[in-house]
Amino acid sequence: MASAATAPPPPASLRRIVAASLIGTTIEWYDFFLYGSAAALVFNKLFFPNTDPLVGTLLSFLTYAVGFAARPLGALVFGHYGDRLGRKKLLVLSLLMMGAATFAIGLLPTYGTVGVAAPVLLTVLRLIQGFALGGEWGGAVLLVSEHGDAKRRGFWASWPQTGAPAGQLLATGVLSLLTALISDSAFTAWGWRIPFLLSGVLVMVGLWIRLSVDESPVFKEALARAEARKAARGDASEKMPLVAVLRHHWRDILVAIGARMAENISYYVITAFILVYATTSAGVSKQTALNAVLIASAVHFAVIPAWGALSDRVGRRPVYLLGAAGVGLWMFPFFSLIDTGGFGNLILAVTVGLVLHGAMYAPQAAFFSEMFATRMRYSGASIGAQFASVAAGAPAPLIATALLADYGNSTPIALYVIAAAVLTLIAVGVAKETRHRDLAQIDEDGAADEKSAAARTADARTA
Repeated sequence: MASAATAPPPPASLRRIVAASLIGTTIEWYDFFLYGSAAALVFNKLFFPNTDPLVGTLLSFLTYAVGFAARPLGALVFGHYGDRLGRKKLLVLSLLMMGAATFAIGLLPTYGTVGVAAPVLLTVLRLIQGFALGGEWGGAVLLVSEHGDAKRRGFWASWPQTGAPAGQLLATGVLSLLTALISDSAFTAWGWRIPFLLSGVLVMVGLWIRLSVDESPVFKEALARAEARKAARGDASEKMPLVAVLRHHWRDILVAIGARMAENISYYVITAFILVYATTSAGVSKQTALNAVLIASAVHFAVIPAWGALSDRVGRRPVYLLGAAGVGLWMFPFFSLIDTGGFGNLILAVTVGLVLHGAMYAPQAAFFSEMFATRMRYSGASIGAQFASVAAGAPAPLIATALLADYGNSTPIALYVIAAAVLTLIAVGVAKETRHRDLAQIDEDGAADEKSAAARTADARTA
């Protein structure tokens, strides 16, 4: 019989929890993707005006990559305190930090006003964005995973994942609307600030909803068991979650890092680098490229829960492997369709790419959650996900832009994504299937392992 911690909550309660996680992640990804789009479209002119346009774009993407560099630090800090204090408190903090940094970007003076201080301030705020997002993802997916039951965990946990395309949809939609309503000169002069300032309103809405949900019951039960064990031993000490997860789950962390390579790299090539490639190499207008990403993001949002539900039926690994192989095989047709310059072909290229990406992204939340014990789950899932971002998502637009500048065609970029797909196929291929795991049972197994290890140590000391 299921324990109180693992029994599914009432449908209305679960929907509220899913909504809180989804709205929060949507707002945070809106902030994060808005920066990426602005880096591709205007930041090269506003913050790096004294360079060649393509070099300015490279420098803009370099500040974009800085945000990824801060994400592992955010994962370590938020993971540690999330495993000690709970998921909810840290999710509220991450939302406030991200919203404040994004709002401040909308108020920044440009290079023409304050000189070199402008890109420095931009980089600092980007670091804060990355730090906050590094702690957001793990907490949001765990809050849902730990409230739901194993039978539909893939489906419910995939909903916070839709925050990424929803945030992309919102960011691209706002930018597309502005570029349609105002001239290019007006957008460059002041229009680009509006989407960043809008973040302040969105954060207040997300904060109100996120404060209304309860802490994860699985976490509360695991915390109570840990306190009981400490009281029984008469020992107030407790291993840091980071130390514990590296000791018991280092293989799972490596699997998570490998699993994210194709997912992360393909996503930023398809959604961020595409704005550079389509406008410079294929002769597509900025508005047309934004509209294509907008339409494809809407489809991406719709298919993620479907892929999550499929992972509940056939397993996390088969769906993930399908997505990794599909993205690798799609890269050459992807660029060939864009090179035609047709709007329909552009939509087809980006949409198919994001649908295949969704097959990796949808089961990822449940897959990573099921790898780790409760009292180290926030740390393990966050570290695996965010350390991969440094090697994958952070340099992806930068590497793709540099390859385009050096070779003048898309072939090396396609090969770059294919290589990432191979790494992901290997990582997920050697992983164990997790869809039948009980999250509370994983915690009990971890406690049993730790207890037996302590017993072995005591025996050795006695001998």
